[in-house]
Amino acid sequence: MISYPSLRILFKLSSDRRGLALIEFAFTLPILLTMVLSGAEITNYIIVRMRVSQLALQIADNAARMGNGTMLQLKTLNEADINDLFAGANLQSGILSLQTKGRVILSDLEPQTTSDSNSTYKIKWQRCYGTQPYTSPYPGAGAQNLSGLGPAGNQTIAQQGNATMFVELYYVYTPLVSAKLVPSTTITEIASMSVRDRRDLTGGDNGVYPVSGASKASC
Repeated sequence: MISYPSLRILFKLSSDRRGLALIEFAFTLPILLTMVLSGAEITNYIIVRMRVSQLALQIADNAARMGNGTMLQLKTLNEADINDLFAGANLQSGILSLQTKGRVILSDLEPQTTSDSNSTYKIKWQRCYGTQPYTSPYPGAGAQNLSGLGPAGNQTIAQQGNATMFVELYYVYTPLVSAKLVPSTTITEIASMSVRDRRDLTGGDNGVYPVSGASKASC
């Protein structure tokens, strides 16, 4: 049987509201912390993905502009130009560290023949950059009789007498908190640009001239 003093103590405890806010905060803290960390992780992922997409587009654009020569002659492309292109992309990537966390595949897409009635294409050459292992879903250098290059239904092509620079950029995302909070820890973006100026597509090694001191960025 509970004594009267014990009943008084129990009654006081039942009506005591001191520390209630602290208890409620302790219960809600894990939920609040999960929401904050998830928001930070997703935001960072979106920013990184946007930067990777912009970087792929920038590489394609710069690849379409590179070359040596005047406006009165066909511009020539050499291995040093391509190496400089990749080195510049790595510098532009900044803390994303493209060289160690990414893989870039640059493809030269050209018409299969000189006939306007033939709508097939070939990959004349490819150059790669970055140390991450990556298997492309698209054909490699030397592939012919292609309807285009890229995802089905959204393939890029090349105009007669010209080439298109097609870029695949694969990047390994480093989570801030946990990989479980993002859709994927790998990001793959593609971009393409038509070559801006008239380019020598036949000289050198399939259109790329060797140059002393510049190694070939083979795939």
